[in-house]
Amino acid sequence: MIERQGLSLAFLKPICELEARIEQLSSIVLNKKLKLVDEINVLKYQLVELKKEIFSSLTPLQRLHLVRQADRPTTLDYVNYILDDWLELHGDRGGADDSALVGGLGILNNQTVVFIGHQRGKDTKDNVVRNFGMPSPGGYRKALRLMIHADRFNFPILTFIDTPGAWAGLDAERLGQGEAIAVNLREMFSFRVPIICTVIGEGGSGGALGIGIGDRILMLEHAVYTVATPEACAAILWKDSKLSLDAAEALKITSSDLKILGIIDRVVKEPIGGSQANPLAASIILKSILLEELSSLNTLTFDQRHDLRYNKFRKIGTFYEEI
Repeated sequence: MIERQGLSLAFLKPICELEARIEQLSSIVLNKKLKLVDEINVLKYQLVELKKEIFSSLTPLQRLHLVRQADRPTTLDYVNYILDDWLELHGDRGGADDSALVGGLGILNNQTVVFIGHQRGKDTKDNVVRNFGMPSPGGYRKALRLMIHADRFNFPILTFIDTPGAWAGLDAERLGQGEAIAVNLREMFSFRVPIICTVIGEGGSGGALGIGIGDRILMLEHAVYTVATPEACAAILWKDSKLSLDAAEALKITSSDLKILGIIDRVVKEPIGGSQANPLAASIILKSILLEELSSLNTLTFDQRHDLRYNKFRKIGTFYEEI
């Protein structure tokens, strides 16, 4: 069902109601031994068609609300499904171990890789521990330590982006949040190993970019990637956060818009109903694409990958102006 944790979104209510009817009929069949197989199959078909209709016409703001749901798969969910074996590594070797940004070593089809990703919580208590997926400077320095390790031992780097943004508290500023992200940007351009970045949920601002420089930028179908949240954008531009719907449209935050603009390289399809409806199926789809992209990148020399990486980001923001 769509409504597993937290409150259901308004646009998902028709799906939740139909799922409830199916569960109710299934319970009746089980308890009272009635034959309602045909009726249930009809409802299941209607459910699939309803999901297709709703999820194919989501607005940018609805997509944002969708990826913020607690049952959306996180970095560690994907890592657990995609990698054959893995080990999380901790600490930035400077006294911090930020749980909002996780990373470690893993095996992907007999190849050792380093994985790094933002990690949201599954409930309120977990979110407090994970700081709602908003990393501190120590988190980005931990990520850099792991990426340097990957570069030294020639391990490809896989990053998973899912954060509303870097932590903006006073302590984060005092500890050098901007510097930590900036150093990551600089160093990720210089690494010799293949880097594949995947936006799996919400890619927000510099917090996303801190692990977002790669040879290939993938994005899940219903994910969003934005310079600022629509709420923040509306508050800054129009002094009214209630205009977030207009801001979301203007920001071009969806995978289809960003593919057209050349910000991302590939859109990864999600199962019907989104990744949260079937995390295993979503992981299988993503794994096949990661293997395909990694195989392609491994055929390139370092200089070719370096030029590809540089030119990709150098072209972002270009525009034509009539004189």
